[in-house]
Amino acid sequence: MSRFSPYDNNGGSCVAIAGADYCVIASDTRMSTGYNILTRDHSKIYKLADKCILASSGFQADMKALQKLLAARHLIYQHQHNKQMSCPAMGQLLSNTLYYKRFFPYYTFNVLGGLDNEGKGCVYTYDAVGSYERVGYSAQGSGSVLIMPFLDNQLKSPSPLLLPAQVQP
Repeated sequence: MSRFSPYDNNGGSCVAIAGADYCVIASDTRMSTGYNILTRDHSKIYKLADKCILASSGFQADMKALQKLLAARHLIYQHQHNKQMSCPAMGQLLSNTLYYKRFFPYYTFNVLGGLDNEGKGCVYTYDAVGSYERVGYSAQGSGSVLIMPFLDNQLKSPSPLLLPAQVQP
């Protein structure tokens, strides 16, 4: 017996990697429900500002609603301050927006990336209710359990448990 659920997971994976002066954000383009592929040409990446990009996976309707709300809040900010919102400020706005809906949350898995005020790459990763952290790289969505170990292996510094390399005389 199936029960009604207001949510649907349309799948997808997003990844972001920050560097000294760059941020790379990527996602797949497939949207599905269950075993049905609805389209193979659906972008999960949304440009919020010149230096700030949101990548989301999960429920497509909630993704669109969240993108629309953030775009409207950014437009209000632009009119009030005569400038675009910085990526760290947008990161806080996304956190506040998700937290505001914590009792009936957006069913989205978000990663926000771009350049901060100093031109350094920044990546913010979120949980469903707005807790976030600035990290060097992150993955969200259905493939994140496969992507994160790869990113850890390739991008994370060597384990502190390993012995230092021995110098040969």
